[in-house]
Amino acid sequence: MKIQVSALQAMCRQVFGFRLAMIAIAAPAALLHAAPGVGVRLVGAAVVVTFMVSYVLFRDWERFGPLLLRHPSLLAADTLFGSLLLISAGPDTTLAYVSVCTPLLAGLAYSWRGAAFFASLQSLILLLVHATLKADRHAPVAEALLLPGLCVISGAMGSTLRNLMLRFGAATQALTAVQARLAAAEAVSAERARLAREMHDSVAKTLYGVALAADGLAATASAQAPDPARIRAQADLVSRSARRAAAESRELLRDLRREPAPDGAQAPLWPELHACIRDFTTRTAMKVTYAAPPPPGVPALPAPLARHLLSITAEALENAHRHASATHVDVRAAVHGELLRLSVHDDGRGLPPGTTLEQLRESGHFGLLGMVERAAQMGARIRIGRGGHERGTEVRVEIPLRSLTHPDPDPAPPRS
Repeated sequence: MKIQVSALQAMCRQVFGFRLAMIAIAAPAALLHAAPGVGVRLVGAAVVVTFMVSYVLFRDWERFGPLLLRHPSLLAADTLFGSLLLISAGPDTTLAYVSVCTPLLAGLAYSWRGAAFFASLQSLILLLVHATLKADRHAPVAEALLLPGLCVISGAMGSTLRNLMLRFGAATQALTAVQARLAAAEAVSAERARLAREMHDSVAKTLYGVALAADGLAATASAQAPDPARIRAQADLVSRSARRAAAESRELLRDLRREPAPDGAQAPLWPELHACIRDFTTRTAMKVTYAAPPPPGVPALPAPLARHLLSITAEALENAHRHASATHVDVRAAVHGELLRLSVHDDGRGLPPGTTLEQLRESGHFGLLGMVERAAQMGARIRIGRGGHERGTEVRVEIPLRSLTHPDPDPAPPRS
């Protein structure tokens, strides 16, 4: 309600500004048509006093305005004082139209009850002044009812404007509340998606490895002539994998409680990328060609962007090992025009024709979906497919170089 009340007070102040302008424009004509001597003095005194009252309320509305809004009797006193202007100048002068501002102000400040009261009061004053000053000659009825009718119309306009403004303010507050709830829901959904990606890229993969190692251990132990050395090695692999899953779970929980990185914080992507590839090669014995030194002219990457790139690369390597039956993976990073391009290509069997993200989501394969979401978060384009190769799958991420120093507030949608 504070916004609506402030807006109403601003409109009330503008009414006084409008009254000031009307008095300033109409005063010379009223003085010229006033009777010489006492008439001119009465008109001049009424103009000066009315102008000064309006000017004080317009200039110091913050001080006197709340008093006027809380005490309608002050507006009634102003109305009665303004009747002196009507008596001195006459109801047929331009200054008489200043009286129209009173019911308009009452409608804005006091709703329809105030508008009805002050429109009636102002109309009665106008009719009395008109009947008194023009009692010696017969005046048309339309002339006598013109200003009272305008007072009624202005009071209705003020009340209508007040209601519209209050309703608009209520609708704005409701819209703001809905937007806040939607923002909270989007934040929760984004956090759930982030947790799903982190779980998939860390703990889920390790647990999958634990399951495979346990299957191998069970198969070796159930053989007719089990090899104790092989059993010990497989049991040791299961133990290491389980400890690794526990460590990754702790790291994930630690990351959830970690304070966000400050703006401008940078991360050493290229050494970590090299370490990730080296660890992957040691663990899987798959041949990986690494041609991704720090490209010349590329500034240091912000920490969130570096983390996303590292996760996308690790996921592409794991997919090549688990699903593509690949024997070789090629990782490259280079600058092409205004783009930093990172590509991971394997020589495996490639994606089935017609594969979509929705199909992968429904079938429980969230790796590619996570890569697309990460690319969207960092404002990059991602392409997953055969690319320009005869076989295999290429994951290509392209980041505008300007986003490394000036993040794009409206990132381009990813393409897959």
